[in-house]
Amino acid sequence: MKAEDWLEKWRIQQIGFHQDAVHTDLVREAPTFLDGGPHRILVPLCGKTLDLDWLVRQGHEVVGIELSSIAAQAVFTESGRSFEIRHQDGLEIYEGHGLTVVCGDLFRVEPAHVGQPDRVWDRAAMVALSPETRSAYAAKIRELAAPGQVLMNAFAYDQRLRDGPPWSLPEDQVRAHYDNVEILHQEDQVDSIRQAWRDLGITSWITTTYLITLE
Repeated sequence: MKAEDWLEKWRIQQIGFHQDAVHTDLVREAPTFLDGGPHRILVPLCGKTLDLDWLVRQGHEVVGIELSSIAAQAVFTESGRSFEIRHQDGLEIYEGHGLTVVCGDLFRVEPAHVGQPDRVWDRAAMVALSPETRSAYAAKIRELAAPGQVLMNAFAYDQRLRDGPPWSLPEDQVRAHYDNVEILHQEDQVDSIRQAWRDLGITSWITTTYLITLE
């Protein structure tokens, strides 16, 4: 999805992808992923996910990265959090107690903008990016958060039947961009996808939760 298309979706509130609950993968894997905390957790392409507020309430420092200023503001206003905005290197940085959202292009974000996160929650961020940007995305995550761990939610389906986003991200592609990859959970969730997608002939939608160690 092009940046202008993403911004337009937020402008007209065409945000059917937003979940009105904390992601089940994050809650299920939190005892493993967040053990030994508190952590500083990076959430790339965060939208206005409720996961950010939930993580702060668990006692962690959280940094989201989001292109849309509408989404970035909503993170704070919808959770009742006060915030201030500052500008740094062409980015808008929203800051409240325990929570920061860096508003701008992910690929322009530098380590100085996010502190030193040691955990990354990739809640379908990599699948939202076109395949040709995956190498740059994985390199950026390593730049911002290594050493550390990534908890990743990803989907795999027959890409010949429809274009993304979300783009199909099978296991071999995850392992092509990251070392030290462990599968924590995997299931076929084809019943959860839109009927229009099933009408295209999609009969399998494999959702996988990965734990990736960055060194």
